[in-house]
Amino acid sequence: MRTPQIPDNEAERLHALRALEILDTSHEERFDRVTRVAKRLFGVSISLVSFVDENRQWFKSAQGLKVKETPREISFCGHAINNDNLFVIPNAKDDKRFCDNPLVTDAPNIRFYAGYPLKLRPGLHIGTFCLFDIEPREMGEEDRSLLQDLGSMIEQEIKSLHMATLDELTMISNRRGFLSLANFSLKLCKRKKLSSSIIVIDLNKFKPINDKYGHHEGDHALKTIAMELFNSFRESDVVGRLGGDEFVVFLADSTPDIVKHCLSRFTDNMTRINRNSNKPYNIEFSFGFSHYDHDSQLSIEERIMQADNEMYKQKNAR
Repeated sequence: MRTPQIPDNEAERLHALRALEILDTSHEERFDRVTRVAKRLFGVSISLVSFVDENRQWFKSAQGLKVKETPREISFCGHAINNDNLFVIPNAKDDKRFCDNPLVTDAPNIRFYAGYPLKLRPGLHIGTFCLFDIEPREMGEEDRSLLQDLGSMIEQEIKSLHMATLDELTMISNRRGFLSLANFSLKLCKRKKLSSSIIVIDLNKFKPINDKYGHHEGDHALKTIAMELFNSFRESDVVGRLGGDEFVVFLADSTPDIVKHCLSRFTDNMTRINRNSNKPYNIEFSFGFSHYDHDSQLSIEERIMQADNEMYKQKNAR
């Protein structure tokens, strides 16, 4: 059995998935309607809307299957999210990647699989809309087109969710999405008696980039900052765009030394990018952070204000 490959943008992918706040939620008719139609139209045993989490695939909608999740390492959908187009297995028994997979050798005895990767944007696949059957089968062009059309309907429903919690430009959490995820992490910190930190990052000389080089270059700067925050901080840290050119990071189970280490890595990454970008400007920034014991009663918003004040001290010192 071949385990699914982890996508190169896994940290970004997981953040986007969790920012949707869709995992472990109840059934919704807008998803169930499509999986019911698919099961009937294609005459298959199972149809699913599946989201691929860090160690599992979780089913938002399932027709013909009673379990709510299965391990990612044995999932077909874990393979499907690494494709831009349909991922089709006519007969899993004859496929070296799946012939000894427990989902094939044991219940539900999968033979046929077809998965449409659900994307928030090109290359960012959070799950699949998929079909399973206990009999081998081929999939013609008409059926492939129909599956893609139904998958696009699911994507539209998901995108209507993500507009509420994700920043459309950078694809990281917007203010609302960040506060939701950070408050969840803060509750865990209090329960487990872990300290935490907040960092606020603000771009310097951002308006001149927009004014002199155009808004597309300003957008480039914002997207670059967002991506490097993912690359520089830990996967467990919550990253968000507060608005405009201001970003924020919540670090659970942190110390001031951890914060300084992450900020140093972020600064080094941005220095390298500026050196190699061939842009007529540098992406510059200021930051401030605040650190809290587990028993602090300050809200996330109050902690952001404190870190923001520290950031403006550094910005004014420049």
